[in-house]
Amino acid sequence: MANEFPGGYRHTPDNRARGRDAASHQPLQIYTGSAYSTPGGFGQPTYAQPVAPESWVQPVWTQPVSRTPAVAIVGVIAVAVLALLLFSVLGYFVIFLGPAATLVGFLIALVPLAVVLWAIRWVDRWEPEPRLALLFGFLWGAAASVAIALIVGLTIEIAAMATTGQGTPTFLQAALQAPVVEETAKGIGVLILFFATRKHFTGPVDGLVYAAIVAAGFAFTENIQYFAVALVEGGLGELGATFFMRAILAPFAHVTFTALTGLAIGMAALRGGRMLIGWFILGLAGAIALHALWNGSLFVVSSLESYAMYYVLIQVPIFVILIVITILMRRHEARITAARLSEYAAAGWFVPAEVQMLASATGRRQAMSWARTLPGNKAGVMKQFINDATRLAFTRQRIITGRNDLVHRKTEQELLVAVAGDRQVLLGP
Repeated sequence: MANEFPGGYRHTPDNRARGRDAASHQPLQIYTGSAYSTPGGFGQPTYAQPVAPESWVQPVWTQPVSRTPAVAIVGVIAVAVLALLLFSVLGYFVIFLGPAATLVGFLIALVPLAVVLWAIRWVDRWEPEPRLALLFGFLWGAAASVAIALIVGLTIEIAAMATTGQGTPTFLQAALQAPVVEETAKGIGVLILFFATRKHFTGPVDGLVYAAIVAAGFAFTENIQYFAVALVEGGLGELGATFFMRAILAPFAHVTFTALTGLAIGMAALRGGRMLIGWFILGLAGAIALHALWNGSLFVVSSLESYAMYYVLIQVPIFVILIVITILMRRHEARITAARLSEYAAAGWFVPAEVQMLASATGRRQAMSWARTLPGNKAGVMKQFINDATRLAFTRQRIITGRNDLVHRKTEQELLVAVAGDRQVLLGP
């Protein structure tokens, strides 16, 4: 007996088996008419009984290829190694700054970190990146980038002492050495994520998210050091001033710098990875310039008033521009979602009301609220339905733009089946 899914999806047990086996290339029998209606405002839907299928529709997935779980295994190993490296960096702080100061710096550094992570989550909500990749990015910034900066800085200092008998001038350390070394170290992390997550790294928004998480990790560890040093050298007064400068005025400073690298790599991703190195160098140059402008300004401003003027006239507009770019990119993602899911709706996989809901932040929120009213609170299932449908839209976008080599070709079929399964659970008892 055939299984019927409210929402317009129907296939027999034999069809379901064939749907999981893309090699058979058998079309799924699906309903192409309207399966339910939704009142205005995306309120609680009124579902009608699905009718008999009207036609056979050939799914749009392509030839399957085998999965590569080795990537995930390597990712877990890399995360473990970076975690150990982070503990080593913190141990370095404990040795030279003391356990009490390091602990205080660690706890206070959690405050700006929480703000930045909330912002990253907001940007990443439309098409969430893999958690393992985000964890790797954070640890790369917090451990590897910091370790690289410390080692390179120490090497340069030793070389300067050996050749000139003097250390590197403070201005050159802040305005040249730090921007070049730190942004390069962070940028390498984003570049690694590009190669490791190519089927998820689809454009500038993904580049921004990965750059932001790497920068957040770097800023977190750097803040621990700055706060601990301030406490050791100047007491609570110095710690308060440092907290105001770094956690209140500039919690997104590193994110703003490294965002240019991420956006540039994202532009390369839009073009299938072509000219990647060129885009990377361009973005890195912009990140270094912004970082140098920020650090160098501290040697130019001579009073609190002049610093406030510089901050309002230079740094605030830069940050506002980044916010505007982020909002525009989010809207572009919504338009892509609507366009691609409309194509699936025309083939019978969705109905128009679902597409409207999935392509709207308001519709998604209201759908989540409605799912919470279902027996057993099915908000989690609705979230999965939204995520699977969004991934399906962006997979389709890459296929039709000639970037199918960036994804596993079996992914589209799997997502079509997953969406149908999500709908079945949502509308089931």
